[in-house]
Amino acid sequence: MSTLDIVPGKSSPNEPQSLTVRQQPPDNTIGGVSDQITAVSLGKAPLWWWIGLICSVALLGVFAFTLGSIAIRGTGLWNLSIPTIWAIDIANLIFWIGIGHAGTFISAFLLLLRFKWRGTFSRFAEAMTIFALATAGLFPLFHLGRIEYFYYLAPYPNTMWMNPQWRSPLIWDFFAINTYLLISLLFWFIDLIPDIAALRDKAKAPVLKFFYNILAMGWRGDMFHWEGLRKAAFTLAVIATPLVISVHSIVGLDFAVAITPGWHHTIFPPFFVVGAIFSGMAMVILFGVILRSGFKLQNLIPLSHMDNAAKLLLLTGMLVVYGYLIEAFGAWFADDAFEFALVANRSTGPFAPAFWGMILLNALPIQALWFKSVRRSPTALVVIALCVLLGMWLERFVIIPVSLSYPYLESMWNVYTIGVWDFLTIISPFGLFLTLMFIFIRILPIISIAEAKQHLAEEAEHAHQ
Repeated sequence: MSTLDIVPGKSSPNEPQSLTVRQQPPDNTIGGVSDQITAVSLGKAPLWWWIGLICSVALLGVFAFTLGSIAIRGTGLWNLSIPTIWAIDIANLIFWIGIGHAGTFISAFLLLLRFKWRGTFSRFAEAMTIFALATAGLFPLFHLGRIEYFYYLAPYPNTMWMNPQWRSPLIWDFFAINTYLLISLLFWFIDLIPDIAALRDKAKAPVLKFFYNILAMGWRGDMFHWEGLRKAAFTLAVIATPLVISVHSIVGLDFAVAITPGWHHTIFPPFFVVGAIFSGMAMVILFGVILRSGFKLQNLIPLSHMDNAAKLLLLTGMLVVYGYLIEAFGAWFADDAFEFALVANRSTGPFAPAFWGMILLNALPIQALWFKSVRRSPTALVVIALCVLLGMWLERFVIIPVSLSYPYLESMWNVYTIGVWDFLTIISPFGLFLTLMFIFIRILPIISIAEAKQHLAEEAEHAHQ
C-alpha cells in the first residue's frame, strides 16, 4: 500500500508534519494505528477515566455554585475593595488564557516551522485551548457584577446610541478572547474531520454512527478533500500564529497601560506571552503523560517527543526567569521609590511566601530539564509540570492582588485577604476544564490518525529501500 493510498494529497506543500511512531501497532499493520486510536473513543472506558470524570463533574458543580453565588450576591464575595479592585477573578482569567496558548502555538506556529513532533500533541492541545478559553471567558463577565448586561461590551446597534468604552481593558479582552476562540475552534474542527469520518466508519451503535456522520460533513477522503483540508489548515495557521502573540500581549497591555507600581512596564506584553506558553506547555506535557500511560499509547506518544516538548518548556521557563530579573533590575536601575517599595513588600510582606513560591517553583524545577534522562522520565515531567502550573498561578496572584495592595500613597495601602469564596474560585474552574477534557477524550480522537498512518507508511518504505 502506498503512502498516497493512506493520505491523499501528500505532495501538497501545506501538509502538516507527521507523528513519529516508534513501535508498530499490535497487528503490525497501518490499519492497526486507526484501530488503536479509535479504540480510545469507541472502546470500553478505563476505571481511571470514570474516577476522573466523576471528580471533575463534582468540582464543576462547585464551580456553578460559586459563580451563581457571585451573580446573586455580588462581587464583594471576592473580597474586592479599594485599591484591590482586581483579584482572584482576573488572576484566573490570565491563568486560563495562558493554559490555552500552548494549543494554538503547537498546532499553528510549529506547523508553519515544520516541526515533526507537533502532531503528537496538537489534537488534545487544541482541545485544551478551546476549553481553557471557555473557562477564562467566564471571569471577566462575572467581574462586571451585572452579568446580564455583558452585551454592553459589544458594539451592537441600539436605540440609545451607546458604544463600548474602547479605553477599557475589558473591551480589549472581549474582542481578543472571542477572536482567539473562533479561530482556534475552526482550526481544531477542520483538522478533526478525517478522524471523525474514521469513527463514523468504525462505530457500530446507530446513534454514534449518526452523530459522527453529521460531524464528518460528508468526508470521503479523496484527493480534493485532502487538498482542501491542507490549504484550509495552513491558512488558519497563518492567521492563528499572530493571534498567539497578540492575545496575551493585549492581556499584558491591560496592566502596562496603568500607572500602578509593578504594572507600568514595557516588558509586560512579551513577558505575558512567554509565560502563557510556559504554563500551557506544562499542561500539555501533563496530559501527554496521562494519555500515554492511561491508554497505552507509548508508540504514538514516544519519549523522544516528550523530550522535545520538555526542551520547549525549559526555553520558555528560562525566558520567564529572565523577566523576573528584569523587573527587579528595572526597579533598582530607575531608582523609583514606589517600584522599589513594591518589590520589597512582595518579597518580605504578608504575601512573601507566594512571591518566593513563584520564584522557586518556576525557576528551580525546570533546571532538571537540562538533563536528557529527566526529559525522558514521565514521572519527573509530571512533577515539574505540576510545579510550573502552581508557580504560574502564584505569578498571576502576585502581579494582581498583591501589587494592587501597595499603590503610590502609603495611606491607601490595604493588604488583600483571601476568603472562602476566593479559594473556591481558585479550585473549582478545574471542574469545567477537566470535565470537558474527559468528555473530549472519549468521543473524539486524541491523536491525528492520518498523520500516524502517513509516518508509519514512510517508515515502512524506508525499511524496504
